[in-house]
Amino acid sequence: MGDITLRTYVYLDQLQAQLAGFIGTTARGYLPVAGVAAMFIETAPGLIINRLTDVALKETSVTPGIMVVERSFGLLEFHHSDQGQVRRGGEAVLAHLGISESERIAPRAVSDQVIRSVEPYHAQLINRMRYGDMLISGESLFILEVEPAGYIAFAANEALKAARVKLIDASLFGAYGRLYLSGSEASIDEARAAALHAVGGLKGQRLG
Repeated sequence: MGDITLRTYVYLDQLQAQLAGFIGTTARGYLPVAGVAAMFIETAPGLIINRLTDVALKETSVTPGIMVVERSFGLLEFHHSDQGQVRRGGEAVLAHLGISESERIAPRAVSDQVIRSVEPYHAQLINRMRYGDMLISGESLFILEVEPAGYIAFAANEALKAARVKLIDASLFGAYGRLYLSGSEASIDEARAAALHAVGGLKGQRLG
């Protein structure tokens, strides 16, 4: 399937509680709980996601949590308490596409910034559009932008493992993914380092 681009292919070994809760707030599928393993797959164009969902569900016992299908991009997330089921689901998708994991697009951190001691009105503006926890004035805020978008889930999960921070919002789908985390200054620095390390450690092909 040479006309299909595997924009995201990433395995999460243990879904962190905040990310599971965030998915439960925003997704319309069979929602994951903390501790399950998950796979995020993003393609271009998007319509193939329906076929890939069918392949994964017929080959394994995984449960789909997110399925977004648009003309340009599609995103699939599936999960299971058995890590082997999730890995086999991913392998079935790769086999159907006739490609290997190394042919996925590698993530690229497009931008990142830390805002120290967020001002009250700034916090309120972000709170109006967030789907996660509340941003409190005086906290530090980490914002990460990644291309392709699906890898933001992996960055968020690894950051939440590494530091005691709050997941304010995440954009998992589209041309670019964005992550907003808040917490103490030291915790945000730890989360930032973990997120950037996670993104930088995934190998693949260059986009475009």
